[in-house]
Amino acid sequence: MKTVSLIEPHGGELCELLLTGEALDAAREAALHYPSITLTPRQICDIELLLNGGFSPLRGFLNRADYDGVVENMRLADGTLWPIPVTLDVPEETAKKLGEGDRVALRDQTGLLLAVLTVGDVWRPDKQREAEKVFGTTSTGHPAVAYLFDEAGDYYVGGTLEGIQLPRHYDFHDLRRTPRQMRALFEEKGWDRVVAFQTRNPMHRAHKELTDRAAEEIGGHLLIHPVVGMTKPGDIDYYTRVRCYRELLKYYPEGRATISLLPLAMRMGGPREAVWHAIIRKNYGCTHLIVGRDHAGPGKDRDGTPFYGPYDAQELILKHSEELGIGVVDFKLMVYVPSKDTYMPIDEAKAQGLAFEMISGTQLRRMLADGDEIPAWFSYPEVVAELRKTHPPKHRQGFTVFFTGLSGSGKSTIANALMVKLLERGGRPVTLLDGDVVRTHLSKGLGFSKEDRSTNVQRIGFVASEITKHRGIALCAPIAPYEADRRANRNLIEQYGGYIEVFVDTPLEECEKRDVKGLYAKARAGIIKGFTGIDDPYEAPTDAEIVLDTVNNDAEACADQVLHYLIEAGYLKDGEA
Repeated sequence: MKTVSLIEPHGGELCELLLTGEALDAAREAALHYPSITLTPRQICDIELLLNGGFSPLRGFLNRADYDGVVENMRLADGTLWPIPVTLDVPEETAKKLGEGDRVALRDQTGLLLAVLTVGDVWRPDKQREAEKVFGTTSTGHPAVAYLFDEAGDYYVGGTLEGIQLPRHYDFHDLRRTPRQMRALFEEKGWDRVVAFQTRNPMHRAHKELTDRAAEEIGGHLLIHPVVGMTKPGDIDYYTRVRCYRELLKYYPEGRATISLLPLAMRMGGPREAVWHAIIRKNYGCTHLIVGRDHAGPGKDRDGTPFYGPYDAQELILKHSEELGIGVVDFKLMVYVPSKDTYMPIDEAKAQGLAFEMISGTQLRRMLADGDEIPAWFSYPEVVAELRKTHPPKHRQGFTVFFTGLSGSGKSTIANALMVKLLERGGRPVTLLDGDVVRTHLSKGLGFSKEDRSTNVQRIGFVASEITKHRGIALCAPIAPYEADRRANRNLIEQYGGYIEVFVDTPLEECEKRDVKGLYAKARAGIIKGFTGIDDPYEAPTDAEIVLDTVNNDAEACADQVLHYLIEAGYLKDGEA
């Protein structure tokens, strides 16, 4: 472990943006007459940290000059270090109605007024440039790039904020402290040296060991500061994680550690995000930040290439540590050494030629899914118990089987056959969400534009996620022609259980032969416009769990192939659905 200590670690004043008194009353009244923007979940995380000073010195969503400076060289227009764009993205129809000086009410999804924005700039960003400069890649395997390209609005609105109130939270009230409250607590307790630990995962014995060492090394207090906003798709939900942190707290020496929650929407931006985390922790009153291996990195791209080097984040934050005004405690991966029954940095273990053991987050999730025993050397029994509450073995989880393929490929027929076979086994409810049936009921009124098709597929995904969450089985059989929609559904559903994508790989010529409704013929004749496979693209899956050949296999054989996969993968057990 290496520590960089600074003489004046605090510095600067918080930039809270919340109105009070008469100004608050006047702003509330005036906002009744302003147009409104309903914020997305990520924007709600951002606005909370803008209003409470966590994003100080920002006074609102970035205007164009600040945005350009941040994208190009990690600095606001005035030269202040700031590494991540904090932008208010909106669709084109919203952007076209806004101009400089306009006032807009910003609301959450229930209509609660959070802030008033005075518009500075409205512009269409170059998203390719943003992805390349900020995240170092244009691959949608990076979650922030996928969000940028597939979910974010095409226009940005910059401007200053007047805060009405912070977003409402109904959970963990005692752990939600603003930067000002956190600083006040440190002052009250006399903690003048505090090291923050950033985490989006459960903490186990290795984490406890390294954080304990970090607090000892700086001669101060430890702030466990987990992210409870948006993290990486597939991460363990924060409710479970916070319960795990509370259980872990009892294993620290008395008075050593405190927990507080951070409502941050992570971008998984690696080196740049590490610098961002340091600025945020300084605003919360911390004097040091623990920065570990691949800090805030999303892991590897689809081809297995890491997005960032293991110590890129440490190098960038150490480069700017003096300007940041916060000390950095960097550490190497901690591993368990059986011969000494202790944890030590991996470099030390290797240097001494000692055998060591470790379990990655991916391995842990697999062990939980398979119902395997978690070794005592790895975690604490109370932590494991909390994890098992919300992550039971696969055969007790819900799951979604998502069929995709061209019209006439056989999706619906195979899905129906699979449904009957699952119902025959019994044990769990099975729901079939067929494309045509969904359009009749759930998506009535939607057309066949790209936007409407995406909406339809993601509505199916939402319903399937609810079924999966409650440990049922959802079978979906839309065409789902676009990779981005299928990926969004995977990310949503895998939070709650299994997601198995099935590509019904039937050639176009075969689908046309089977077309009893004559839809392909009408599309060829130009009578039907925007027909998938003819004049609208079908983006074939490249990472489907199952690929079915319906030319050489009938529907029942294909259904049996899917059923066999579900058993082999552990989603089904003999005698159970």
